[in-house]
Amino acid sequence: MNVQATTQAPADLPCDLLAVGVGSDLAELTDLDARFGGKLLEACSDRNFKGAAGSTLALPSFGNIGAKTLLLVGVGDRSRRAVRNGIGKVGREARALSVTNLGVSFPATADAIVEGISAGNYVYDEYKPERDRAPGLSSLVICGSAPSAAASVRAGAQSWARDLVNQPPADLYPETLADAARELASIDGVECEVWDFERCRDEGCVGIIAVGRGSSKPGCMIRLSYRPPNAKAHVALVGKGVTFDAGGYSIKPTGGMQTMRCDMAGAATMLGVHKAVAELGLPVNVDTFVGAVENLVDGDAYKLSDILRYRNGVTVEIHNTDAEGRLVLADCLIEACKVEGVQHVVDAATLTGACVVAVGGDFTGLFTDDDALAADLGAASEACDEGLWRLPLHAPYKEMLKGEWSQIKNVGGRAAGATTAALFLQHFVTEGTSWAHLDVAGSAFHDKAGKRYAAGATGEMVRSLTTWIASLA
Repeated sequence: MNVQATTQAPADLPCDLLAVGVGSDLAELTDLDARFGGKLLEACSDRNFKGAAGSTLALPSFGNIGAKTLLLVGVGDRSRRAVRNGIGKVGREARALSVTNLGVSFPATADAIVEGISAGNYVYDEYKPERDRAPGLSSLVICGSAPSAAASVRAGAQSWARDLVNQPPADLYPETLADAARELASIDGVECEVWDFERCRDEGCVGIIAVGRGSSKPGCMIRLSYRPPNAKAHVALVGKGVTFDAGGYSIKPTGGMQTMRCDMAGAATMLGVHKAVAELGLPVNVDTFVGAVENLVDGDAYKLSDILRYRNGVTVEIHNTDAEGRLVLADCLIEACKVEGVQHVVDAATLTGACVVAVGGDFTGLFTDDDALAADLGAASEACDEGLWRLPLHAPYKEMLKGEWSQIKNVGGRAAGATTAALFLQHFVTEGTSWAHLDVAGSAFHDKAGKRYAAGATGEMVRSLTTWIASLA
């Protein structure tokens, strides 16, 4: 998408579609109404358009302005979230109307416009007939200041992560996810190493081995590093890469299994962040670890009451084979904490339905004992208008994980499921490490289209985490 900025008045901008963000007082329409001879506000009144957040009104221009069509998009009180949702809706409308040349005038920064339009204009139609594919935007002209180069990089990484998540599991499985990671090694400063299933066995990655051995497609651990010159900070990222989750012997019902290609969204998020950080050349060392497996059922699949002994000495009794992501993340967290010089470790995972119940699809759940890290991640997510909500990492609930035959079990019961999952992970983080867990179970994948995103993967937190890492520099 070719992105440009212009100082031209929106009414003078030649384009297929001019999208204008309109607040509830309709103040943005004063100049445009004059070009329509006073008929624009009259049309808004006739059609009951009051600038309410999420409302739209499309009108032919009849040659009164440079654009062929005028699209009014309500942004209500002009809050950042309302504006960002409105911008995303413009991107989706442009795709639906087969618009390739779009002009935008919104009460938002140019970066927010680029990222929002890109997110809204995204669609995954790889498997649809060519005749059913609507073209994406080829040209975006912003009325106002020019966006930063970083905005397009962040938006591109978000779309790249969405592509990974949306791929069907016959195409995206541990080996092909590793291939996608290997492609990032073409970026300056990035190296990729993949531990195959046998190497994982040799290294004692008991979670990856246990979960992955039920599939004919062997699991692996993906390890990416980015080493720029003059690095000013060092972080480690960890992502859950369960490319398909049938639940193992605790098998899911058909409805619960239908979208389980999304269970590697945490991995896609962290790989997308790694890609964006390296492409931007940020002076921060980054190590990324992904445990990639399929959780299926066969005669060799791991079983209820199995006990795993991890390399850090923690023993885990299996009470639910569908609580597999935390077992794989444990191996990766152990490795991440070994990296010399790492200042922060952050993991992302579609970990619990309990988090979806708690905060829904508009928010990612945040768990950490580090108040400063929580504040920094919160500031980055606010700047990117991605929902992040801190939930309690309540130490007394560790009692709920106490095992009968081992140190801990892999589930804590129905109550506080998202918190006990985070507390499980904490057993594999070296004491004193600045660590945060992001539960993206609700935010990473939407079953239905919403205000900002089409149905499917969202790529949420790619931009926020990239922005947070940039702040460390």
